[in-house]
Amino acid sequence: MEERKERFLKIMEQNEQLIRKVCFMYSRDEEHFKDLYQEAVANLWQGMESFRGEAKLSTWVYRTCINSCVTFFRRNNRYDGNRMSLDGMLEPEADTTDRTSQLKMMYEMISQLSDINKAIILMWLDERSYDEISAVTGLTRNNVASRLRRIKLYLSKQADS
Repeated sequence: MEERKERFLKIMEQNEQLIRKVCFMYSRDEEHFKDLYQEAVANLWQGMESFRGEAKLSTWVYRTCINSCVTFFRRNNRYDGNRMSLDGMLEPEADTTDRTSQLKMMYEMISQLSDINKAIILMWLDERSYDEISAVTGLTRNNVASRLRRIKLYLSKQADS
């Protein structure tokens, strides 16, 4: 049991930002974020033994977190269209430059995307390969490329308006 706990803590340490980012992008407020985060962590713990190493660990973590968030919505029927403000999640002292403002705007736009498109763009921003995005989402590589092109075009138009 101690070995399993140590392995889990190592997974959490290596993937903490990824888990938080996925849960954040699917949450509508701070309490909802906490619920999603707890759900994702519980599912990572439960599924850890079934991870066979056929994909990268980060791919498995992405898939588990995204599935946890989507399943949570379906099970609890709690989505009401509102999204959490990024102001609550970003440290105000960390950076007050124009870059922070741009990042906030970008993540606000991303938070309005459908669940699958949100997953695709988040993984692309994390410099995941099309093959890895395909493995997580269950879409073909070509479908990922096509959707990503449309998502970027949409976000670009939104930013210009």
